[in-house]
Amino acid sequence: MSQQHLFDTSPPEWEVDLHTQRQVATVVLAGGAPGSYDYVVPAPFCDPGRPERLLEPGRRVRVPFGRGNRLVEGYCVELATQAVDARRLKEIAQVVDATLLLAPVMLRLTRWMADYYLCPWGQVLEAVVPAGVRKLAGTRQVTLLEVPPDVAERLDQVSLRSSAQCKALSALAASPRPLTAAQLADTAGCSTSPIQQLLKRGLIDAKTKRVSTDALDEVAVQRELPLQLNQDQQQALQVLQAALDQPEAQGIVLHGVTGSGKTEVYLQAIEHVVGFGRQAIVLVPEISLTPQTVQRFRARFDAVAVLHSHQTAAQRHHHWQRIARGEVQVIVGARSAIFAPTCHLGLIVIDEEHESSFKQDSAPRYHARDVAWERARSEGIPLVLGSATPSLEAWQRARQGGFRLVSLPRRVLGLPLPDVMTVDLRDPGQARGSTGGISRHLHQAMQAALREGGQVILLLNRRGYSTHIQCPACGHVLNCPHCELSLTFHKQSSKAHCHYCDHQQPPPSSCPDCLSQSIRYGGLGTQRLEKEVRARFSDYACARMDTDSMQARGSHERVLGAFRRGEVQILLGTQMIAKGLDFPNVTLVGVINADTALHLPDFRAGERTFQLVAQVAGRTGRGTQGGRVLVQTLSPEHPAIRAAVRHDYPSFAAEELTQRAQFQYPPCGAMIRLVVRGPREQIVRDTAAALAEQLQQVLPADEKIRVVGPAPAAIPKLRNNYRFQIQLQAAEIQVLRSVVEQAVAQYRVPAEITLAIDVDPWDMM
Repeated sequence: MSQQHLFDTSPPEWEVDLHTQRQVATVVLAGGAPGSYDYVVPAPFCDPGRPERLLEPGRRVRVPFGRGNRLVEGYCVELATQAVDARRLKEIAQVVDATLLLAPVMLRLTRWMADYYLCPWGQVLEAVVPAGVRKLAGTRQVTLLEVPPDVAERLDQVSLRSSAQCKALSALAASPRPLTAAQLADTAGCSTSPIQQLLKRGLIDAKTKRVSTDALDEVAVQRELPLQLNQDQQQALQVLQAALDQPEAQGIVLHGVTGSGKTEVYLQAIEHVVGFGRQAIVLVPEISLTPQTVQRFRARFDAVAVLHSHQTAAQRHHHWQRIARGEVQVIVGARSAIFAPTCHLGLIVIDEEHESSFKQDSAPRYHARDVAWERARSEGIPLVLGSATPSLEAWQRARQGGFRLVSLPRRVLGLPLPDVMTVDLRDPGQARGSTGGISRHLHQAMQAALREGGQVILLLNRRGYSTHIQCPACGHVLNCPHCELSLTFHKQSSKAHCHYCDHQQPPPSSCPDCLSQSIRYGGLGTQRLEKEVRARFSDYACARMDTDSMQARGSHERVLGAFRRGEVQILLGTQMIAKGLDFPNVTLVGVINADTALHLPDFRAGERTFQLVAQVAGRTGRGTQGGRVLVQTLSPEHPAIRAAVRHDYPSFAAEELTQRAQFQYPPCGAMIRLVVRGPREQIVRDTAAALAEQLQQVLPADEKIRVVGPAPAAIPKLRNNYRFQIQLQAAEIQVLRSVVEQAVAQYRVPAEITLAIDVDPWDMM
């Protein structure tokens, strides 16, 4: 019997080596808790021999979280081998992805986005990887059969029990790729029974794999040769090629008037990139993703991927995988295409970079232009920003030397810019003989253009039939019950619509307030304009393009194709017809009301009006017949409209930047907008006031920061939520981000309240 010791002779706990070298993963959760968390990586996930289970930064994982150890999904963003206390860290439960989702360069980019836009990193990662990719849309798990190499070498020596087994084994050995049991049975002309026998004998192998259910073969496009460049285009291309040949990031603003041939310069620059085995990303506004745009790229390059919001999840997943495998030369898409998983990126182009659709309106509220520049800097490649009406942010950066300015001041083939005239709607003479939206002067111009065989484009940036429904007796306006906005009447559906929350209701037969029967439908929308055009010009075919008429798949292609072929003579619509369309037979453009956005409470209202008028004016005069533009307005003396009439962007920019500098508005200053919203107005008001007070407490004394608000937002109620806003302005964005970050960290927002932080806001409504 062993003798017991009076004292415990085992070493004390602090001398036991509990810290062993283990691989530790830093995980960012996809939703919920912010921050990052460390987990031990189990041995099975460290085995390079099992690449489908190998954990690496950029793959998703499932991890136990919280006291209940519920499994949640997250992204591995870092791996390190370090001494850890195995008792204090939990283990990774599962590696979700069999392949890498995010390369290191994309992890760095999403980290920057999270910091810059004050958004949780996990939320950014979820936004960057399309849902179709995360859910493996368009794939299914199948069992694939193949002949093992050792069996294939001795195929003629294998003893088989039936001719059916012989046919099946021979067919599988001859196949250039693995087959499913059904495919093999069909090829060999047998049932699945002999295949099962071959599996049992080990003469064929079975592996489970996810495969695409849709090859998504692209329609063949006739190839085109590069066009001959004029002198301006050649000089611009030389600048781009020189930038491509240097291993460093460069920003280039390509300012070319409408019809100056910017797209051809892009195409030939991309050919230069593709020539040395690299890829290009081309971002275009969502409304410009027409077949005409896509076809130009497919006619010049063998492998083009298209990414946009109208694709199915399966299509996005298919293109994402092709891009990641390096099978694609050019990626054309809307703003989210900036996150395409290119292996060898060589160039980023943003066409029509002034477009507001490049700004995301939900978290993370990024601007594709700024994300593109950060990615270009990270990868040491050029970024080209092209527009006839550049954003003042891009123009200011070029003017100050941060970006290089390259100009295309003339149209291709020496064609002149169209003559632009204003029609003053305050003049009673213009209304003589007209009860609709088309003035006497515009009516006469349309008659002349159509009589001479030309085509006409009419722009009205208002959907629906009537923009408001009002009682003339008491003045009551029919508003949306969920938003403090007037309802728009749509004649086709005979419903009053809210264009913000999609509420619909039948229009009233009498006033809800005073019961008067004299309800008036006021204001002009595209549906009402279409009726007027068809009545006035019944001998000519007319088509309308707006969100309501373009909902069916393929509707854009159908209408634009008919217009291109001359089957439609008059095309009218909202801003979707104002950009990117090239129709040489258009000899007249009419802007029905240039003031629709001019007087909104938004410091960019003048800039947006100039851009819209200048862009739609550029749709005409592209053929030998020339063209003209008539702009109907109640404010012909406004600087934005005067500059657009003269095609004079530099003078407009100089005047607008002078005004912005006085009030420190972007790009002459930095801005962050906080929007507090919730279902109960008083709680929203109190929360905004408390948050404003918290902001005041953390303002640095040595910085000049302007705080405006809290105040009701321009649209004070939206989708049953009351909205208050706080606006912060300063010289530098870093100062504002630090202030907001501190204030938000120290203030707990009530549960029913949502706080939206918009860095570099683009929409002030």
